[in-house]
Amino acid sequence: MADAFDPEAMVRRFRERALAVRKRPLPPVAGEERQAFIAQAQTDFMDFAMIGDAAISVEGGVVVLRIDTRPRPAGA
Repeated sequence: MADAFDPEAMVRRFRERALAVRKRPLPPVAGEERQAFIAQAQTDFMDFAMIGDAAISVEGGVVVLRIDTRPRPAGA
């Protein structure tokens, strides 16, 4: 599997998933169900976006994701 694994492709797929979550329409639900759906979509977007922004490498057969969680400077 290590020979076929493309880490950059994995990161690209997560970027695409983050965009898909952003574009996902709200289902016809109301009240608590609607709030739960929105909360889950926000969590999904954050998770996918973080991995999509990660610097990825394979070190000694281990996939390493580096995610900078520091606030970005204003205007960046």
